[in-house]
Amino acid sequence: MEKIITSQSNLQVCISVVIPTYKRADLLFKCLKALSLQTFNTDHFEVIVVHDGPDSDKSIKKLRSAFPFIRYYCLPENRGPAAARNYGWLNAKGTLIAFTDDDCVPDKNWLKCIWHNYNDEPEIAFTGKVKVPLPLYPTDFELNISKLETADFITANCALTKNALLKVGGFDERFRMAWREDSDLEFKLLSENVSIKKLSLALVVHPVRKAKWGVSIKEQKKGMFNALLFKKFPFLYRQKIADGPPFVYYMMILFFTGIFLFIILNHLVLSSICAFSYLLMAMYLTIKRLRKTSRSMNHVLEMLITSIVIPFASVFWQWYGAIKYRAVFI
Repeated sequence: MEKIITSQSNLQVCISVVIPTYKRADLLFKCLKALSLQTFNTDHFEVIVVHDGPDSDKSIKKLRSAFPFIRYYCLPENRGPAAARNYGWLNAKGTLIAFTDDDCVPDKNWLKCIWHNYNDEPEIAFTGKVKVPLPLYPTDFELNISKLETADFITANCALTKNALLKVGGFDERFRMAWREDSDLEFKLLSENVSIKKLSLALVVHPVRKAKWGVSIKEQKKGMFNALLFKKFPFLYRQKIADGPPFVYYMMILFFTGIFLFIILNHLVLSSICAFSYLLMAMYLTIKRLRKTSRSMNHVLEMLITSIVIPFASVFWQWYGAIKYRAVFI
């Protein structure tokens, strides 16, 4: 049965959809096209696009021409998706604020499903289902992205009352990259006893973008924000994110250091043992990453090389975050 919209709702927007974006007009176009095909009455929702920094005038004009009903904002500088989302929802008119990303494609019934599950609660959050289409033999990067399907709460598909966002203070803008800002919001909701309701029928498809060779090394930079999240919510972090430090990475770094230390000390046997142990662990990490992924020669080589580098990059950025945010985090 169609949910009856009250006279009060007729005077205002029921749902505001907020989308942060930055120089990805082609992806954003597909997202906006899906939103234009929603089965939910177009008079009862609005779409707000926030460009996270100056974008191409040509791209913005193209989008305005194709989707004139959408409200566009542009931040003066690049501040990250958390800041863009805050700007969007603070300028929104809706009772509910729905979030998705510019590289996502919402199902045609996405907004209808969210609204039909809303029962005028002043403070409530919803988390929907995310589908990540994968090829038969995905890359390691593609397989990692598919973990979004099992995430408890992600900004690719969630909705909250504006009152709930006001209560928890929205997104923490110190999360300058697309990493852990959604977990931070989830943890704040849990800490403030705001109910989070799962909606299995509120579907958003999250296609995997093509990634550059060795992207997993660059991705380690996001690890600095693990320290910030841990500082704010140590118990929830250990419970829901990681139950302990990456001991394998620390052991690899220890063995690698031992190679050169024992050479200096003229203990060649111990140096050889460290070298063998380091290579053995690097091979273990490589094989683990190849277990459910592509076995093409190019991908195998990428996994081998990045498995050697990742422990150092990961620990560096985690320690960088620990120092930056003054968190006792390793």
